[in-house]
Amino acid sequence: MTRCLTILLGFVILLSAGGLAMPAHAQPAPTVTIQPGKAFFRPGEPATFEILAPEGARVEATVTHLLDAVATLDALLEDGRAVLRWQPPAEAPRGYGLAVRVLDAAGAEIAAAESAFDVLESWLQAPRYGFLSEFQPGRDDAEATIAWAARYHLNGLQFYDWQYRHEQLLPPADPYADLLGRRMSLATVTALIDAAHARNIAAMPYTAIYGASPAFYRQHPDWALFQADGVPFVFGDNFLMIMDPSPGSPWAEHLLDQFAQVLDQTAFDGIHLDQYGAPKAGRNQAGEPVDLAEVFPAFINASAALVREKRAGGAMIFNAVGNWPVETVAPSDQDAVYIEVWPPYRDFLDLHRIIVQAQDLGDGKPVIIAAYIHPNNAHNVRLANAVIFASGAYHLELGEPGAMLADPYFPKFGQMNEAMQAITQRAYDFLVRYEEVLGVGTRDATEARAGSLTIEGVRTDGTLSKNRVAVIVRQGPGRETFSLVNFMGLAHGKWLETLFQGPEPRRDLAVMLRVDRPVARVWLASPDADSIAPQPVVFETGEDETGALIRFTVPCLDYWTMVVVDYEGGE
Repeated sequence: MTRCLTILLGFVILLSAGGLAMPAHAQPAPTVTIQPGKAFFRPGEPATFEILAPEGARVEATVTHLLDAVATLDALLEDGRAVLRWQPPAEAPRGYGLAVRVLDAAGAEIAAAESAFDVLESWLQAPRYGFLSEFQPGRDDAEATIAWAARYHLNGLQFYDWQYRHEQLLPPADPYADLLGRRMSLATVTALIDAAHARNIAAMPYTAIYGASPAFYRQHPDWALFQADGVPFVFGDNFLMIMDPSPGSPWAEHLLDQFAQVLDQTAFDGIHLDQYGAPKAGRNQAGEPVDLAEVFPAFINASAALVREKRAGGAMIFNAVGNWPVETVAPSDQDAVYIEVWPPYRDFLDLHRIIVQAQDLGDGKPVIIAAYIHPNNAHNVRLANAVIFASGAYHLELGEPGAMLADPYFPKFGQMNEAMQAITQRAYDFLVRYEEVLGVGTRDATEARAGSLTIEGVRTDGTLSKNRVAVIVRQGPGRETFSLVNFMGLAHGKWLETLFQGPEPRRDLAVMLRVDRPVARVWLASPDADSIAPQPVVFETGEDETGALIRFTVPCLDYWTMVVVDYEGGE
């Protein structure tokens, strides 16, 4: 429920506080679960959904594409379960909405639920990246784990710290212990990979570009990366040694061979490559300078070539820690620009700025943001996701059932309560349903067009995320998307610092938008509403001394409301 609606309902409750009670016959609607058969569907693949409802005789469903209903489905409920099946058009990428109604034997609606799904040629068209970090022997919930991920439409999973050692990825025996002594099992890893593939989810193995155990360093001391005084770089409290990944170096050749073994002996779908943000430069064994901002893209390109050789459709992803060195790695031969965000990027809108920069540097590659926020900080999560999703990017935060990343060491994840899971699932449904106006096929136009939209009595300009409504603009063929992100009334605008209260909800916002071509229709939607379905907006046309404009009202702004303007002619 949106807080805008909560305010209205609270007013009604106050008026009826004299003792009116809920009628005896009024019962809470039964809970309906929509389980997509897969995280996404490929062109030509039927879309299937399992509907679970404890009551009812049958289900009806409407499939929508943006504002248009494109199909109606129905099925009988048997033992609380029904299966819906639909053959989407082959067009991809394309996002759809799914509205399900549960009916009793007389045809009356007793419950309803919403979900979304999309058709993609590859998960990399819209990489909703998640994580797994628990690989202990005997883990037997692979199917349930991946089903949970599919409900949130995660189509790629990073298997974090699955490896035996950083320098020897595959274990000598199974089960095994990692460098921290955690009990692990390659059989568990394999079961999770297989379950992921059954739901069209890519499995990506975590690796590090230059980390090696102290024991390995002692065997190969001249493979290290050295400081100016000849002392090797160390990560952590003698946890790992930093090796020299320069092209053609012994360590680079060794690590590429490790990648080849992983791709030959497992079903992983590529390589996820990490770094630690420091050092940024050093010297090799001969004392020659090593600039890692130049070494990293060369190693990425060599790794990508290996992945393409070993795995058709495989993926190569590298972590630009702290947004460094994004200028050199974003244009490299990786499939997405992945950025782990740290200070000095503290403001919510810093997330937008680094996303747009990465999209430009990567020539349109998808952008994945790793920004670790504990799920207890719900206001921070919702605002960060609003900015990230409105900017056409994706947020690495989900994967293990009920969990949300809260720390750079993934096993230290936080647990979402039921309310937070529902809020987050609705946000991901929204992201998928409207991917064509938010992400794929769109480009940022905030600098050029945000100033064209004004809200009566509300500040929309500025660079900081406090006491204003930020306007983030995406442009696609024949349309513009204006995302209104609410920072009004916040104690601060920092995504890493806990917000104990969310933004002040705004109602009946009077909006004026300057346009340079005829407008066919305006519509809006929000992940904060009870329904994420699109709502047509009545608008008035006009002009002033600067040119043409339209005026309309946004009924409610809680955290994020998206306004889409479709232009005549679709150009």
